[in-house]
Amino acid sequence: MNNIRITILSVICSLVMLPSAFAGTLDTVKDQGFFNCGVSQGVPGFSNPDSDGNWSGIDVDVCRAVAAAIFGDSSKVEFTTTTGKSRFPTLASGEIDMLARNTTWTLSRDVNLGFEFVGVNYYDGHGCMIPSALGVDDATGFDCATVCIQTGTTTELNLADFFRANNISYEALPIETNDEARENLFAGRCDVYTTDASGLSATRAQADDPDKWIVLPNIISKEPLGCLLTTS
Repeated sequence: MNNIRITILSVICSLVMLPSAFAGTLDTVKDQGFFNCGVSQGVPGFSNPDSDGNWSGIDVDVCRAVAAAIFGDSSKVEFTTTTGKSRFPTLASGEIDMLARNTTWTLSRDVNLGFEFVGVNYYDGHGCMIPSALGVDDATGFDCATVCIQTGTTTELNLADFFRANNISYEALPIETNDEARENLFAGRCDVYTTDASGLSATRAQADDPDKWIVLPNIISKEPLGCLLTTS
């Protein structure tokens, strides 16, 4: 909860106290009468809609809190779904006012994208999930596996580095959303799904029989997940 509070305060300070970079964004939000927040297409616990289209999760709570700080009304927020590939262009285009979508804060993104990371709301680690029937209990124990991996993410680079360091070969099956990864994994089209460990746990919980799937203990990298604002 402390991380969420810090993130919310950082967002508000960025919008209100740094007029040279963010005054345009704040004015636009006030003029349009609502806060448009970019989220994932569905990761339980972070940003996930129910059957009626009602969103819940940590990232959603941050979006609503920012709307409440600006308008005094947490309902004045709209959610725009983005993928790992589309999230940065969507923010850059002005289609959303903020990105709150399990996005890792990295030095290269901080420097090169022209956005402002305004706080970390969750610390995670990159992991792997496999069928328990595979009989593997360590990420270094499989070779020539087909891996479902989201494009446009730090996961791609992390996995390549890990497998190269451990002399493991693999075949990547590119996917764009958590739902797509879940469908491919559960259908047997990939042997491994790799993403943040929290996302893996959420995916496992959605299985008809969670005991058929295991999240391996290996944490390949540390992932500080935060929110971004555009500085233009």
